[in-house]
Amino acid sequence: MKNTTKTGFAALGIREELINLLRKQGINEPMPIQSEAIPKLLSGRDVIAQAQTGSGKTLAYVLPMLETLQPGKMHVQGLVLSPSRELAAQITEELERLAPAVGATVMSVYGGKDVDRQLGKLKDGVQLIVATPGRLLDHLKRGSVLLNKVSMVVIDEADQMLQFGFLEEVEEVLRQTNSRRQTLLFSATLPQPVRHLAREYMKSPEELLLQSRSAPAKEIKQELVKVADDEAKVNKLVDLIGEHNPYLALVFCHTKQRVIELTDALKERGVDVDELHGDLSQAKREQAMRRFREAKVQVLVATDLAARGLDVEGVTHVYNYDIPHDAATYVHRIGRTGRAGETGLATTFATPRDQRYVELIGSALRGGAWRSGAGAGGARARGAAGAGRPRAAGRGRAAPGGARSAAPGGRAPRSAGRGAAGPRSGGAQGGGARGGGRGGRGSGRGR
Repeated sequence: MKNTTKTGFAALGIREELINLLRKQGINEPMPIQSEAIPKLLSGRDVIAQAQTGSGKTLAYVLPMLETLQPGKMHVQGLVLSPSRELAAQITEELERLAPAVGATVMSVYGGKDVDRQLGKLKDGVQLIVATPGRLLDHLKRGSVLLNKVSMVVIDEADQMLQFGFLEEVEEVLRQTNSRRQTLLFSATLPQPVRHLAREYMKSPEELLLQSRSAPAKEIKQELVKVADDEAKVNKLVDLIGEHNPYLALVFCHTKQRVIELTDALKERGVDVDELHGDLSQAKREQAMRRFREAKVQVLVATDLAARGLDVEGVTHVYNYDIPHDAATYVHRIGRTGRAGETGLATTFATPRDQRYVELIGSALRGGAWRSGAGAGGARARGAAGAGRPRAAGRGRAAPGGARSAAPGGRAPRSAGRGAAGPRSGGAQGGGARGGGRGGRGSGRGR
């Protein structure tokens, strides 16, 4: 007798057409947050899900949103709110890849895009919208979009949405939706303002706590580098980029001006680098992200808001050039690496005036993010998880001047390793070739 027991996504209630599209992307099995959240979302429950970025949370709400969509109704049925344009663009891409399975129309609404084109598409009818709060409110004031028939609202990266001052805008958007909507809140941490939002706008939400609120993924090795001042800091960063030889590296600064200054300093020292911050035009922001995703540039220097929620496969290293001022930001930043079971290295720089933040983060992360006893002037304290990312055989890049060797999109199958060329000399990128590349997607890779 044929076994008819459903497994994987089918067992969670996802239709075969969606499952087939997932398989084409190399996603065969659900990740823990998807297994936990999808049945509850399909049942209509309001849910607060606390889960680390990179754990697969986007699919956890995208699949139920598509599964419950009514194709014949051309009003806005699903809304996702995002704190940044980049995250909104990524969520839109995810929806657009899967939308053909159910015949859904998808649109992104955020600043930097042509308003007239957005107005034209809205007039034609859109069923799913991914938006930043500010631009969505502009359309609500124009009357070009109505949310009174929305059945599902997702607030993604809720803690960061509130941290960056979007609370009033989020509340105004929610007030313009109908009270019968299903509300989903996804967040890496659950500070008091997030809990207030849940109490005010959600109906007996069920909490899914997929991780400790202040614990980085165990796959991330952490290290602290003490330096005397900013000049020593940039020199040490260049040295470490040469030593670590990252496939892709994110470098975080506090402000746009700091990003610009550091990017210029790294370019002067021969590092292959791009910048990402709010002063760039939308076209330049998208170009920088595309170059980084396709591994055409090795290092991306960014502010927190510009890099919020970035899901880029292959980020092997994160550098906190400017130390975060709280543990939640620290966890968010270093969560760009060590994703979906991969290992990663997070390096945090600290000058003497940063000592209070070193202690604050260490205390909040239950026993410390780093072992104590780091020496001054650039000595490193290895994280409790161990030393920096080990260099596997064949991971290095070709000597400077060679051509990059990579699969389409900058990635090669994982079984191919990362190229057999040796490491670069001198610490600067110098146009060296990138051997191999990160592998193709594994089973059930989260987004």
